[in-house]
Amino acid sequence: MARAGSVLKLAVVIFVFLLVMFMTFQLLEINMDFTFRNVLSRSMPSNEVSPKPVRYKCGLSKSCPPGHFAFRMASGAANVVGPRICLEDKLVMSAVKNNVGRGVNIALVNGRTGDVIKTDFFDLWAGDVAPFIQFLKGIAEGTVVMMASFDDLSTKLNDEAKKLIADLGSSVISNMGFRDNWIFVGGKGIKTKSPFELHIKNSADTNKFDGWPDVLEMEGCVPQRQD
Repeated sequence: MARAGSVLKLAVVIFVFLLVMFMTFQLLEINMDFTFRNVLSRSMPSNEVSPKPVRYKCGLSKSCPPGHFAFRMASGAANVVGPRICLEDKLVMSAVKNNVGRGVNIALVNGRTGDVIKTDFFDLWAGDVAPFIQFLKGIAEGTVVMMASFDDLSTKLNDEAKKLIADLGSSVISNMGFRDNWIFVGGKGIKTKSPFELHIKNSADTNKFDGWPDVLEMEGCVPQRQD
């Protein structure tokens, strides 16, 4: 019995030894395979390139369809930061270009080519409205008209000036009040009201700045004149 017990113990020891050796070789094989693949993947050139974010003209959220001009614009901020107008990825008016001022800021654009014809601004708080009216009367048929307020544009804005702006497609110009913010894109000869217009009233309850409403921003695609 003693001899049989010794043989059984020896068999168990041998079995355990072989099992340990088998498991050890299995682990080594897995580890070596993983290491080899890891080294290989590091040494192989990667064909994956991180895609660059798509940028559209003037920083628009999407591209404009063919036959349209991309634009983005912002009104002035209180009486501190002037308005900004971008057309077809070109900065047309801004404080950086030093071509904006208090009152109403205007850019005239060729409706067929998208070329900027002229930019100007008129002080309608302390200035005279007559030069502004003459400017509006001189706009040629088919011209795209872009306007943005800065500080105040209503104090000297009389009924004649409002009528001329309404004829360009504005829906809200008759309701413009002291220090209201306003941005607008219309056109000479337009047959309907423009869809490109934003207006915010100067109100102590909603103003973001002390005495002025928040900045207005707008983007869009203006149809190119075809006729």
